[in-house]
Amino acid sequence: MIYLRKQLDLIKASLDAPLLQILQEIHRAGGRPFIVGGSVRDALFDHISKDCDWDIEVFGLEWQALKSALADKFAFDEVGKHFGILKIRGTRVDIALPRTEQKTAPGHRGFAVATDPNLPLDKAAARRDFTLNAIYYDPIAHKIEDPMGGIADFHKRRLRHCSKKFAEDPLRVLRAMQLVSRFELQIDPATIAMAADMKMEGIAAERFFPEWDKWILLGRKPSLGLQFLRDCGWVQYYPELQALIDCPQDPEWHPEGDAWNHTLHCLDAFAQRRIDSPIEDRVVGFAVLCHDLGKPPTTRFFDGRWRSHGHEIAGKKVAESLLQRIGMPKSVIDEVIPLVETHMRPGQLYDGNCGLTAIRRLSRKVGRMDRLLRVFLADDAGRPPIPPSGQPIAEWLTQKAREENILSNKPQPMLKGRHLIDAGIHPGPAMGKILKKAYILQLQGRWDDLEQARTWAVDQIKAPPP
Repeated sequence: MIYLRKQLDLIKASLDAPLLQILQEIHRAGGRPFIVGGSVRDALFDHISKDCDWDIEVFGLEWQALKSALADKFAFDEVGKHFGILKIRGTRVDIALPRTEQKTAPGHRGFAVATDPNLPLDKAAARRDFTLNAIYYDPIAHKIEDPMGGIADFHKRRLRHCSKKFAEDPLRVLRAMQLVSRFELQIDPATIAMAADMKMEGIAAERFFPEWDKWILLGRKPSLGLQFLRDCGWVQYYPELQALIDCPQDPEWHPEGDAWNHTLHCLDAFAQRRIDSPIEDRVVGFAVLCHDLGKPPTTRFFDGRWRSHGHEIAGKKVAESLLQRIGMPKSVIDEVIPLVETHMRPGQLYDGNCGLTAIRRLSRKVGRMDRLLRVFLADDAGRPPIPPSGQPIAEWLTQKAREENILSNKPQPMLKGRHLIDAGIHPGPAMGKILKKAYILQLQGRWDDLEQARTWAVDQIKAPPP
């Protein structure tokens, strides 16, 4: 209980002035507000993000009375009368009445919802997904109500569903995937069995992506989430990943086993090297997930060894298929795919002692060399018990890229249209061709400064046609 008091104090200290005022106004109006869901769960694990969402469930107050209690001091949006949810503008606060839900049709909209401010706490909690998300904090009394046994599950580091209603929303399977990865939990066998009977039905892929995104951005051990998908059979919905299972690798180079195990080790290695930039970690993390998806269609046994020649090229199409399947925005897919295609290039450049021309070309292709090096290092770390050996390669390529100012951006063209206009050359198709060729020659090291490039371009324009 000493530990629990510490976590209660953490929640209390995190309540800002607007949230405290909301809670007090509800209490004055005769309601009993509870904070429930992710913020309480995260506090148990010693962390509440400054950007966390606050979910408040209000008992003992009718819908109109709740709105009246807040209307004078807060602007809010009403999210469907039948759902009984208020979103307080300018905050991350959602307020809801207790409700029951009955599945009536496939999809996330196929529910009949009835609000009831006098619903018993255990009945209200039963509609929630996991016991860890059904722990209620009473901010007025500064105490916990735990109708589903979530505190016991927390101490056992166990993820367990609240009730049979868990099976009514297939999105919860992917929520389980990301939660076990984030908090390194064990999933209750009954929850695995229930998930195994659930189907991916009637839900658009873009609704799944936020769960995959949390998995890659927040998972301390992403491997646990993928293992759960395998255990409950949901990996069948991701055939690109399923194909990694039992895909053989050369045991001398990959003593960890098949391509599936290798991918799991790589993901966990990536998670240990996050840089806390969602934009960067998202692109790199999903590139690590996809980097060997080309192995199943290319793996062959010859000359006494398993080989996967060309898997990095073959992986482009397979990776794109998976990322579309999980609902990733196209703009992010376009940044991930070049990393999949080139994930072996750092080692190849190093082994070939390649010069700056090859490095510039690679930078142009991937956009950010630092991203590629992070994928390379995760790949290198995914072969236990072989210790990672790629650091000298990464340091060599980092130094080369930094000298060329292409570590975190692709090479920028020295010669631009305005330079040619200043030299008296008129815009047009000829100028475009000259600029394109000039950029290629720049990558090849033809010149070192703008004046050389401009002189070359002017000579090209003035040269008589062949």
